[in-house]
Amino acid sequence: MSSDHFLSFEKEIITAKFIAPSGEDIERRIEVRINPVSGRSSRIAFGRGAEKEPGTESLPLPPLNADDTAGCPFCKPQVMSETPRILADIISGGRFCYNNSILFPNLFPYGRYSAVSLFDNQHFVEIGASSVSSYTDCFINCRNYLCHILESDPEAVYMAITQNHLPSAGGSLLHPHLQINAERIAPNHHRFFRKRAEEYFHQTGSYLFSDYLLHEKQDGSRYVGKNGSWEWIMAFAPEGFFEIWGILPKITSLNQIMDEDWNHLAQGVINTQKFYRSLCRNGYNLGMLFVEDGNSYLEMRVVILARSNYAPWVRNDHTGFEIMLGDMATFTSPEDNAKNARVFWT
Repeated sequence: MSSDHFLSFEKEIITAKFIAPSGEDIERRIEVRINPVSGRSSRIAFGRGAEKEPGTESLPLPPLNADDTAGCPFCKPQVMSETPRILADIISGGRFCYNNSILFPNLFPYGRYSAVSLFDNQHFVEIGASSVSSYTDCFINCRNYLCHILESDPEAVYMAITQNHLPSAGGSLLHPHLQINAERIAPNHHRFFRKRAEEYFHQTGSYLFSDYLLHEKQDGSRYVGKNGSWEWIMAFAPEGFFEIWGILPKITSLNQIMDEDWNHLAQGVINTQKFYRSLCRNGYNLGMLFVEDGNSYLEMRVVILARSNYAPWVRNDHTGFEIMLGDMATFTSPEDNAKNARVFWT
């Protein structure tokens, strides 16, 4: 059966009409889009795109504690004395290290195998200024940890790598790091996307995100670029500002990802950071989900979206509309965002 039957890129334009304070009749266009994968709706409020959001006229200045390496538990030399260690029956030495990346348990865990991985010893790094090698090392360190956890606990198959860049994105410490989680209990998104990918494969004989990517490459308006085997697109129905996806087609397990793939992923992440920097945004979230039971059809996908700037008196990007109604509302179209992002892939 054709994949077009199962992947529908739906959108509908609605119009709000009112009388401006000047007495002029006003029409404002809003576009409602349905996410082809999740079925969730999101909105693009074009009228707000012209607003000058405070704090985005230029890149915010570094935080006041950007130089406070002595007070940071993730900086050397205190990182070895002020961070927790992994149990000896999992690994001797208490920490995973790969080149300059150090990985250790999360002091405030969200799950059974919750960990933190540092990129290097730099306490504060401006968005878009990180080295590709630092991200590559950190990703590989996370991979090594997750594979080791799977060997010691084969039931902990629901895995994730995430990042909260700066406190406005939920980061508790300024020092750049990734969060890693492995759990026996499936989080909501693991459960939903795993089921959706499995159903799609059995109905079409194809992989969900591969077909999604094929549609977007043929359409072209939201396709951004390529790094190695990773391909990048703006989300059709964004659930965050400037939401971009990196897809590694037909790769469904950590064990299938080569070191060069992690390097290409790192380059794409830095490209995305540079795009956000061009928009004078300094906060973002990143996430990758894995189901490592050998029976998953869920392909590798990284999702990155910009958050409100980490600066005084900046409006948060989640309002009562998103929290209470469940529809994310952004202000610019994915097609325009893709056009502006492509320069960072060429």
